[in-house]
Amino acid sequence: MGVVSADAQWVMVARAVAGRVQQMSDRSKDGGGFDVATVVLEAPADKVYQTAVKNLSARTDLRITNQDAKKRMVQFTNGAQVASLQATALGEKLTQLVIASNLTAAQPEPTSLVVQGVLKVCKEMNVDCTLASE
Repeated sequence: MGVVSADAQWVMVARAVAGRVQQMSDRSKDGGGFDVATVVLEAPADKVYQTAVKNLSARTDLRITNQDAKKRMVQFTNGAQVASLQATALGEKLTQLVIASNLTAAQPEPTSLVVQGVLKVCKEMNVDCTLASE
């Protein structure tokens, strides 16, 4: 009974933060670094993954370099950056979407690739997502 109760509480917490895009990035002195964005969506993980792959495939400025439908993971590049996306089921209709990329010295806007990617999937899923403020 305790496990079911804990699972139910976890789902309630996840639903409370659904649609809130969290972003973290860091850049070293040489300009390289990382950028990560994550959001919880009230949708099945397979649907989130399929929507993300569809959107990536439609973009002419990006190229998919690897896909694993079983893990719901896709890797892609814009030529300068490499990125990975993964949709993880938190429940039957609750998914955590994570997109991570490297940062390059030539990239002026550190959040463009990953945050825009998360927001695009949210829009396609008809989910209202907002970038969380500090």
